[in-house]
Amino acid sequence: MCRFGVFEFLSNHAKDESGRLDSTRGLLCGLGAGVMEAVLVVCPMETIKVKFIHDQTSAKPKYRGFYHGVREIVRAQGLRGTYQGLTATVLKQGSNQAIRFYVMTSLKNWYKGDDANKSINPVVTGAFGAIAGAASVFGNTPLDVIKTRMQGLEAHKYKSTLDCAVKILRHEGLAAFYKGTVPRLGRVCLDVAIVFIIYEEVVKVLNKVWKTA
Repeated sequence: MCRFGVFEFLSNHAKDESGRLDSTRGLLCGLGAGVMEAVLVVCPMETIKVKFIHDQTSAKPKYRGFYHGVREIVRAQGLRGTYQGLTATVLKQGSNQAIRFYVMTSLKNWYKGDDANKSINPVVTGAFGAIAGAASVFGNTPLDVIKTRMQGLEAHKYKSTLDCAVKILRHEGLAAFYKGTVPRLGRVCLDVAIVFIIYEEVVKVLNKVWKTA
């Protein structure tokens, strides 16, 4: 909701006189949507999730359940404890959505050609979404790896996002930045394809509702 709401708001102000959104503006609108999503939703939820995963796989888990875990994190570290790795999350989520919306906008403009009102079949939308998802995986998996390290229970090892990246490169090599790429690729392509189909169909319905209101 946050991602597409912000994108719609920004893109409606970025379209040209004919109602067309070019690729560059699509990228910037996607970037804005990703940054807002990271700050309001993704960072706190991802931080809590990563801490829980690491805690439950440790020899002596500290958290007895979700509410207990959140309460303990906030009690020990304050609200700041739910915002570990904010810079890495903003970079990851911002670039993620920038890539996806750039690719999606480019493919839609290519498909429509000179006819801005040309309808796009949901199957085609899904295919475009899968391509956009794949592009985002290859484009920002390194940032996702850094984000996860910065949000884990061992985040204290790193002084900053840059320090985390340097230490991963120094101790584990370049390949470490692409751990989990293949399984993530399958999940993300399907996820993004479905999400964009729903998004485009909902926008079509809403446009009809507002035009006839």
